Amino acid sequence: MVRSDARENRERILVVAREVFAEPGEASLNQIAQRAGVGAGTLYRHFPTREDLVLAVYQDEVERLVGAAPELLAANAPIDGLRLWTTDLVAAMRQKHGLGEALGQSAHQAAADRSYGPVMAVITAFFEAGKADGSIRVDAHPADFLMLTGALWRAIGHADADSGRMLELILDGLRTR
Repeated sequence: MVRSDARENRERILVVAREVFAEPGEASLNQIAQRAGVGAGTLYRHFPTREDLVLAVYQDEVERLVGAAPELLAANAPIDGLRLWTTDLVAAMRQKHGLGEALGQSAHQAAADRSYGPVMAVITAFFEAGKADGSIRVDAHPADFLMLTGALWRAIGHADADSGRMLELILDGLRTR
């Protein structure tokens, strides 16, 4: 069992790292530890390498997204909940791409492998609810949706790309007529 102070330190480090990784430039792990109010040894005990910390930030974000889905599904029509959830997913994936410079290819693959199943389970839940209420086409497939939404976070830097508009086009393709 993890001590409560160790758990709190880990959470503080993740919060600060998420903020630091979103800023321009690259802070050292020692600077992250200092901003989190912990010693460098505490940070390195939890995250021995920068890559470990980056992966933990990413995994924490995926867990937050997956955890938010049931409430979105309960409070919204399936297609509307899917829109809200996907908007958050796109923001997280854009951040992951920003973190990508700190990750090697094997770490990218590890992050994708760990997140694919939970993300697909959420998309599947939205699709099943939408198919059950008749708002989502019965031939729509969650994997196709995930592949299409990949274009949303890859559209960064393209002047004519509008991820909100693109998401509406994707969602429009899911709707029954």
